[in-house]
Amino acid sequence: MPTMRDATLTRAFDHAARSYDALVRANPGYHTHLRRSVRRLGYAAPGRGLRLLDLGCGTGASTAALLSVLPEAEITAVDASAGMLERAAAKRWPPTVTFAHTAAEELAHAEVSGPYDAVFAAYLFRNTADPDPVLSAVRDMLAPGGRLAVHDYTLSGKRRHRALWSTVCAGLLPLTTALGDGPLYRHLWRSVIEFDTADLFAHRLTAAGFAQVRILPLPGWQTGITHTIVGQVPDEGAQA
Repeated sequence: MPTMRDATLTRAFDHAARSYDALVRANPGYHTHLRRSVRRLGYAAPGRGLRLLDLGCGTGASTAALLSVLPEAEITAVDASAGMLERAAAKRWPPTVTFAHTAAEELAHAEVSGPYDAVFAAYLFRNTADPDPVLSAVRDMLAPGGRLAVHDYTLSGKRRHRALWSTVCAGLLPLTTALGDGPLYRHLWRSVIEFDTADLFAHRLTAAGFAQVRILPLPGWQTGITHTIVGQVPDEGAQA
């Protein structure tokens, strides 16, 4: 089955929202890894005065990770799926956390305005029709010296990691199909296989104007499968 895009993918996420948190809880290390990727932004706690954009917040797991590591930062969390966003917004949050309904491709037209000190994007870019314009929009929303952390399934390029990913996805399909979300999780499987390796995605960041781009692995069964890829907008004023 080919990967889904745009409205079709958004509807699939809307439908999956009701069971998404339960499936996330079954993924060993999911929340711990998100917090680790947030820490890789390099900001010290408690984050007072920082403005953060959580791009593709889903049901709020990435938002919770940002809040856990930088509890005094101002966080704007956005997602294209109304179903996912409804689940996220219904949880308990401090007044420093706000939610907005918009696709990553439409940031420039939404009521989401920078500059931000950091953008955190978890499991987002391989679901966009074209990552490059989104990366450019993200760069434009960041302040000079602002940072981006991308947390995603980006394979290493080694055959054993590709094979392990396929084994895990094949094991999930009976359950997700029984829940009525088989198409979305088949998309997840294919989207990772067809997307950039970690090295190729890091090159995208460099081409979009990010500096100090680094690829950082995550531990456990996701080694070679999930990475944090970080970059920074050059601060020309600081260099002068």
